[in-house]
Amino acid sequence: MTRKRLTGRMTMPRRTILASAFGAACLAAFGAQAQQTAPQQTGPLRIGVLTDMSSLYADVTGNGSISAVQMAIEDFTAGRKTRPIEVISADHLNKADIAASTAREWIDRNGVDVIVDVPNSAVALAVGNIVRDKNKVMLASGPSSSDLTGKSCSPNTIHWTYDTYSLATGTATAVVGSGGKTWFTLTADYAFGHAMEQDVKNVVAKSGGQVLGGVRTPLNTQDFASFLLQAQASKAQVIGLINAGGDTINSIKQAVEFGVTGGGQRLVATVLYINDVHALGLPVVQGLQFTEAFYWDLNEQTRAWSKRFAERNGGRHPSALQAGAYASVLHYLRAAEAAGGSADGKAVVDKMKATPTDDPLFGKGSIRVDGRKLHDMYLFEVKKPDESKYPWDYYHVRKVIPADQVWRPLAEGGCPLVKS
Repeated sequence: MTRKRLTGRMTMPRRTILASAFGAACLAAFGAQAQQTAPQQTGPLRIGVLTDMSSLYADVTGNGSISAVQMAIEDFTAGRKTRPIEVISADHLNKADIAASTAREWIDRNGVDVIVDVPNSAVALAVGNIVRDKNKVMLASGPSSSDLTGKSCSPNTIHWTYDTYSLATGTATAVVGSGGKTWFTLTADYAFGHAMEQDVKNVVAKSGGQVLGGVRTPLNTQDFASFLLQAQASKAQVIGLINAGGDTINSIKQAVEFGVTGGGQRLVATVLYINDVHALGLPVVQGLQFTEAFYWDLNEQTRAWSKRFAERNGGRHPSALQAGAYASVLHYLRAAEAAGGSADGKAVVDKMKATPTDDPLFGKGSIRVDGRKLHDMYLFEVKKPDESKYPWDYYHVRKVIPADQVWRPLAEGGCPLVKS
């Protein structure tokens, strides 16, 4: 199994101890309540960032997610006396068996209390089972399968940033409403793609459109030629790219090279990250619409935090998944303190659900009984090159989609935690 130091050298996981600052500031309400109701644990709280360091999600999670977690710890401990907090990290290599083995070892041998990030839905579903059995916590800020709050929901998992249902609802509804009635899908052949494909089909049909056909593509494929030829031959108005990260970059790039958009068909990305837009360039992706949970340039708070993030990451701005890693860990730390410690994972998750969320990146929100974090989503459109005025100025906000309109209704998910 390959693991990575925060410095970039391949080795056993590095623990980074972020010592709490000792200041005159009083404990926040969470801490004060916890002191009155339960004894504080004195040993370190341990966070494991299980991420993609070397493959198609490395740019949108990876070292950036580790930085985001460190920032959450620093903001939580600033000017206050708290338990020591340690961070370890590893590359799951997009393999569910490696991820599950790592999670088990972290919990049993390293005393990890919470596992964060876990991009790749198959990985997250496997790790979620380990975490539930060990009564620890998984903060799923990186994966997108809506099964994490549906049939595979867990009392020990919070699903933070987005999911396939919300992305499909925001994007497909807008595209069908603007005339894109017939679709052909290119779907990444693993848990995320399967879940997103079904959600897209449901939304397209509900909106009055039709999916004419589709094809499954291998994860991390380099050649989309045969798949794009099938999409062209379908004569569908819309080619829906149900993939993410490097797969999205490659499929968009090759679609442009093959003249797909020039032939009158419309390319739609169901998942698009700012890192993808940066890699492809505005001339290639201008005008593309998609749904996302976060953009660094939304308001003064997101801009201030993103500036700090960029200073640590070679000028690269944060993805929504990295923002989700920060916000979920910040809320977790508050809840763990309020619950009197991190030993009982389910109790901490219950406290997270019972407490309104509030952070500088997603604003105010809440967490449902099924573990779904609720916040507004956004329909973005990529700017034309002449509309971009400064570095990373890439998006127009076309619509704010309220939380009560974009997330799957609680009764429709099939989560066993939801009582009828």
